[in-house]
Amino acid sequence: MLIPAAIGTPRTEGALRVLLLGSGELGKEVAIAFQRLGVEVHAADRYPQAPAHQVAHAWYELDMTDPAAVRELVERVRPDFVVPEIEALATDALGEIAEAGAATVVPTARAVALTMNREGIRRLAAEELGLPTSRYRFAGDRAEFEAAVADIGFPCVVKPVMSSSGKGQSTLRSAADVDAAWAHAIGGGRVAGQRVIVEGFVDFEYEITLLTVRSVDPSTGEPATWFCEPIGHRQDEGDYVESWQPMPMSQVALDNARSVAARVTGALGGRGVFGVELFVRGDDVWFSEVSPRPHDTGLVTMGTQRCSEFELHARAILGLPVDVTLTSPGASAVIYGGLDATAPEYSGLAAALAVPESQVRLFGKPEAHPRRRMGVAVATAEDVDEARRRAAAAAAAVRVSARG
Repeated sequence: MLIPAAIGTPRTEGALRVLLLGSGELGKEVAIAFQRLGVEVHAADRYPQAPAHQVAHAWYELDMTDPAAVRELVERVRPDFVVPEIEALATDALGEIAEAGAATVVPTARAVALTMNREGIRRLAAEELGLPTSRYRFAGDRAEFEAAVADIGFPCVVKPVMSSSGKGQSTLRSAADVDAAWAHAIGGGRVAGQRVIVEGFVDFEYEITLLTVRSVDPSTGEPATWFCEPIGHRQDEGDYVESWQPMPMSQVALDNARSVAARVTGALGGRGVFGVELFVRGDDVWFSEVSPRPHDTGLVTMGTQRCSEFELHARAILGLPVDVTLTSPGASAVIYGGLDATAPEYSGLAAALAVPESQVRLFGKPEAHPRRRMGVAVATAEDVDEARRRAAAAAAAVRVSARG
């Protein structure tokens, strides 16, 4: 994998170029992190004026599941690195781009293909690596779905194999939930007619995200892995609502979590930040999911770590020194749209920022929806409990409204 010997000047022939495929709030922070290191950033998404579009050197609107469109964009931009920031991509095209040497795909084209849907990564984790996971079955039609639910039993969780932010996810507690769960899963995926996964419940105490960084050890030139302090988080219908760092856990559980994360990210390969989601009970750890990119729950690192997950992603990709130092306990809380509106307005920022040790990030999305993430509040404190109270207070102070 390419390690740049030098970084040129943006908008010149010698520029080091990164192409982001996906330009949401996480991509926006990645773009800023690269730009601070002198990298020329190109940002693509399926709709115009996505958050990263607003800060990139150049932006593009295209269907990123269209192989021809992705190949044409890479030929036009001539990036050194292609950095996927979403799941719904033309992975076959990315494989061809990497094989031809047209660009380095981050972390690898294989990793992007495996993690773009839950089936690929679950089979890798459970069946190839032997990692502990929940019981699961996949289904491609209604009959298979009903058979999977019958086999797994109640309660169980159904999700589209390719979705994000909890879209299409629901919990089944009895046979009365089957019809609604099937319709919700089929309608909530990124691709029409896709398969679903039915998962058995794991009797866990809490969930964590273990941000795992793969890069090169500058002292040896060899691949190395670093771990951020564990991040606790709370979800609502599969969508992250708040997160905090560090999450208290036993040393044995932390060692087990790091072992699981190292094995799955090592199998995926490449460089960058991986968001590894795990269930924990006592000292036991179960693998849930992994994203080969910064994670939404990791937004908290903008306040808690010396280098945020976005800065770590840029450094790791470029082969620069990695620093996962935690500087303060902290928490994040999501600011939701709360309504349907085009070009929404925001108020209450003064009150939000009056909360001690708080920050607010408004993503600049062109449309608001009731459950769409429009921003995040991040706060630090002497302990996690106080940080969570501060982040929640700051988020609650921000009001999203229709313009005019």
